[in-house]
Amino acid sequence: MDSQAIPISPNIYQRVVDTLNGKKPDHLAFIDRLELWYSCHSRAGSLPDEFKKLKTGKTESVISLFTVPVSPDLPVLPLTEIHRRVGMGQQLQMISHARRLRGVELVMRLNGEEFCREIDPVVEYFPRLFDKMFRDQPGETVAEFITPKGTLTTHTLFSPENVAQGTVPMMHTHPVKGPEDYPAFEYIFEHAEFVSKILSVEETQAGMGEFGYVIPMLNRIPFQQLTLDHVGEVSFFYMLYDHSELVEKMLHLLDEVMIEDLRQISSYPGVYFQFDDNLDGMITNPRLFKTYCLPYYQRYTEKIHAFGKKAGSHTDGNLKRLLPLLADSGLDVCESFSPAPLTECTFDDAWQAWKESGPMIWGGIPSPILEPQTSDVDFCAFVDHVLQLARERPMVLGIGDMVMPNNLIERVHYIAKKVEELNL
Repeated sequence: MDSQAIPISPNIYQRVVDTLNGKKPDHLAFIDRLELWYSCHSRAGSLPDEFKKLKTGKTESVISLFTVPVSPDLPVLPLTEIHRRVGMGQQLQMISHARRLRGVELVMRLNGEEFCREIDPVVEYFPRLFDKMFRDQPGETVAEFITPKGTLTTHTLFSPENVAQGTVPMMHTHPVKGPEDYPAFEYIFEHAEFVSKILSVEETQAGMGEFGYVIPMLNRIPFQQLTLDHVGEVSFFYMLYDHSELVEKMLHLLDEVMIEDLRQISSYPGVYFQFDDNLDGMITNPRLFKTYCLPYYQRYTEKIHAFGKKAGSHTDGNLKRLLPLLADSGLDVCESFSPAPLTECTFDDAWQAWKESGPMIWGGIPSPILEPQTSDVDFCAFVDHVLQLARERPMVLGIGDMVMPNNLIERVHYIAKKVEELNL
């Protein structure tokens, strides 16, 4: 599997747009993220020779949660150029809006040393603060959100492995521990102001050109926010049992915020918006999904469709138990779909479940088959099977969840060549 450049420069952006709009593109859109692979190998000095410059120079900035700054002295090609050489379109996920937390003082400390103190801070994914953290220093970051109604505190660990690989840190102490934290939680959301980030999205898209596509991201739906961000998975299930009324109040408040967000983005350009849900049917099981997710998806997608846009969700977990429910969700796209052997759900499971109606698959190539332990025969057979099915109905081909540091870049290039040879 050689890694010579793809002989043409396809318009990946237009392929994605055509597919989202239900039109037949000139070829299948093959697009995903190389940021993690790029950051890890750049910092380790292990990029393949064909992706190195002959002399040093500054690299382009890569706007992503997964990007660790690369030293300007490293002789590496810009990420966009690497995407072109590999032949896979460049996908970026960028938050479409942030929040100004009026009446809040934010104090952040890394390993006990204060490095940030802001009044009325602008936060992209409250309470996640990855955009404000040091991405090249390991340790524990403690953040305090000080309000007139109390203080919410988070603890986030950034390990040496996170630094080396460019992965996101892990929040291990979430801001809402019990009913005593609700007044501060309520104060923050009731006083927060919407801050548009769409100009940054448009500028990044313009900089990437026709070989890339920027996905404007929305926050997680309320249930996913509580489970993953505000309370934490284990604590949330205890809270759901012990303080069900509190959970309902929090869901109602977050639902009101989401409805206002959707109103604000209704005039945004573009054809597609995506919830940052990280959905997994083992955590959000069918019973919970039917009660706490399905009606929210249906309501939100109805609003998004009403102003002429498509709606998707970042669904990189095990979807096997949720396939029938997702078919009724109103979602147009399940992005970063990650089938077996990465999850229990096979590609054919989803393809058949959504054959008559349901979301379009964006993804479909599980990252483990790009690893050396998968034989060339098995790898090629999987790719051929997916590409044959792709003739039947629209999809965007990508790597679930993304190209990982231990993936063989030659295999990504092989998929790109097969896509250009495929007649839809």
